Amino acid sequence: MDLQRMSDAVEQIRGQIADAAKQSGRRAEDVLLCAVCKTQPSDIVLASAGLPIDLFGENRMQELVSHQQEGAFGGKPCHFIGHLQTNKVRRVVGQVEMIQSVNSPRLLEAISREARRQDIVQDILMEVNIGEEATKTGASEEEVFPLIDLALASEGIRLRGLMAIPPAFDNSDQSRGYFAAMRRLLESARKHAGGDAVLDTLSMGMTDSYIAAILEGSTLVRIGRAIYGERL
Repeated sequence: MDLQRMSDAVEQIRGQIADAAKQSGRRAEDVLLCAVCKTQPSDIVLASAGLPIDLFGENRMQELVSHQQEGAFGGKPCHFIGHLQTNKVRRVVGQVEMIQSVNSPRLLEAISREARRQDIVQDILMEVNIGEEATKTGASEEEVFPLIDLALASEGIRLRGLMAIPPAFDNSDQSRGYFAAMRRLLESARKHAGGDAVLDTLSMGMTDSYIAAILEGSTLVRIGRAIYGERL
């Protein structure tokens, strides 16, 4: 483990976040840095918890459970950002601050049932397949508003915003176009929800695209490789 390399990487990312936020008329603290720690052993995750990251992102339920049991998050929040099967909802609801990857009525209803069983309120984001890619999960733009209505009517659910993984994974104008579309969709979702929801989170942008995402309004970037190096 090269802690200095990770520290230098996070410092550089923080600087770029601050610069991009300023260009978009916001403060650096308006954008959260989520460290995506999938495939990483617990000792590396725990070491990274001491760096200036805001939260962790887990893609797999098994790794989430393992890292939690071993205290790898060091007291920092964790979001579930991967595809969540309904039969694994019980292991995730109440164990993370937010589930970012809600993309269907069936999953939404399963989360609501489990949250009610635990007598808690689970924060969620709607995952949007903004590029309409067959290989990716996520609701279509047309499905977003019915899902919002269902979320607002569901007990144990607090809808906080939208999440997306657009087709382009870089800081190109093409990426910015998708990110801009997500910003406009969130603005429309706020109007649609009215005063019944505080949609304050737009989770988009990864290692190769987070600058473009922030320029277009991202409030949370999900970065793994730039922090931890290539996956194990």
